[in-house]
Amino acid sequence: MSKVQDDGAVYDDINITPMLDLSYVLLVIFILMTTASVQGIKVNLPKASNTPSLAKPSTKAITITQNGALYLDAFPVASLQELESRLIAYKASLKEFPIVVKGDSTVQYEKVVEVLDLLGKLELTQIGLVTQRLVK
Repeated sequence: MSKVQDDGAVYDDINITPMLDLSYVLLVIFILMTTASVQGIKVNLPKASNTPSLAKPSTKAITITQNGALYLDAFPVASLQELESRLIAYKASLKEFPIVVKGDSTVQYEKVVEVLDLLGKLELTQIGLVTQRLVK
């Protein structure tokens, strides 16, 4: 079916450029949204033969990176004193909550022990150490 324009010219095609523009925008949005999920701080975890799941909704994660930097739930912590004050604030509102410690396999053992000592000092007893599954 042919259509007539205002100037009298006849055209037989449909302009699909706006539809293609929309599909490209939707494709870009989809790609960005699927790759934007944040998993926390990436560390190289040590391997263990049996790793039970300790994840609960109110679980707090303390991460110690390869260079010794501290993170609490993916947020950087400047020092052990700052970590202590944040944990005290959480403890005041939640009483008890599980904590998992994710230490890089190449981090100095002393850093992990300092964090565990701090947790003991604050009388936080639900503590777990995160490891990777040992693939056989």
